Amino acid sequence: MKRSITQASLLSVVMCLALPFAAPAAPLSYIEHVNPPGSAPLPFSDGVVAGDTLYLAGQIGIDVHTGNAAADPGSEAHLVMEAVKRTLERAGLKMDDLVSVTVFCTDLSLYDSFNTVYSGYFHGHYPARAFIGASQLVRGAHFEVMGVAIRRTP
Repeated sequence: MKRSITQASLLSVVMCLALPFAAPAAPLSYIEHVNPPGSAPLPFSDGVVAGDTLYLAGQIGIDVHTGNAAADPGSEAHLVMEAVKRTLERAGLKMDDLVSVTVFCTDLSLYDSFNTVYSGYFHGHYPARAFIGASQLVRGAHFEVMGVAIRRTP
């Protein structure tokens, strides 16, 4: 009986032998959620940085006076994009460092008005994006935005 080594099995052996020499995982740093005074801490971080990558938690456009989403969808779109921008800046990144964005929306007829606000936050190319309908979002929000950003070397 003759045995032969396929390219796939050879690659598997090489990968297993090289694994112990691979670079260690990048340390994580957490961008903590800023809680309003007197409120209970929320069980999440606004973002997690792993190496040069920021994983941005879902952001909503909160009206600081009510603690809920802004009543006007246009105002809320600005508030949510400002929340995204602030979190990126706290990680030392810019809006143009976003490579992927997911937008959840409770009313898909707001697509064009959201895009009008959204497009003003970028210069040049836009990140990959999904715009997904949702029946309901936290605190009565119309929009929730999450994403991934990568630090670009100059």
